[in-house]
Amino acid sequence: MKGYISGAAIAALLAVAIAPVTNAQQAPPPPATEVGAALLAIPNLPAKSGARLTVSTPAFAQGDDIPFENTSYRGNVFPGLKWSAGPAGTKSYAVIMQDGDAMSRGAPILHWTMVNIPSTMTQLDAAMSEPPAGAQYGPNIRGPAHAYMGPHTPPGPKHRYHLQVFALDTSLPAESLATYADLTAAMKDHVLASGEVIGLGQAPPATTP
Repeated sequence: MKGYISGAAIAALLAVAIAPVTNAQQAPPPPATEVGAALLAIPNLPAKSGARLTVSTPAFAQGDDIPFENTSYRGNVFPGLKWSAGPAGTKSYAVIMQDGDAMSRGAPILHWTMVNIPSTMTQLDAAMSEPPAGAQYGPNIRGPAHAYMGPHTPPGPKHRYHLQVFALDTSLPAESLATYADLTAAMKDHVLASGEVIGLGQAPPATTP
């Protein structure tokens, strides 16, 4: 008798082929100690009165996994960002995205920055391809004026990615956008409030180092 595959068996095989990443396939959680935590922007650029912004993204909840389409592995699509309005005197907003679990040149890896976001704005749309009017891309690890660079977490434990938003009492001059050091020096003592949303990045299953 000739062999055959039943309809049920075919359905089972297809289900395995298209199944989403399971918990068993996911990377381990981040290490207990975040190696770059003390060097992130928020602890080093304190708000004058300790005021906080509530920051969120439509792509993931606080502390949840960042979708692969928002990473450099697939799509590199900006996830979108929203924050509560800054206090009176806010002239602009700045955003700094850092990987607190990876260091380069003695600092957390800098993925993306945007400055001079108008004080009338409290969100950046998902899949944004250009800065809003008046705003500029700042530096990242590759140099000045770079667009969003999503996570490219190496195989191994997940990494924490901090999307940090700052309400400033000033606008930043062009000369402050060359390097991260220039940017943070210009922001120092001008932060009225700050907040962040943290997402977890990981390498896709079966990714080799």
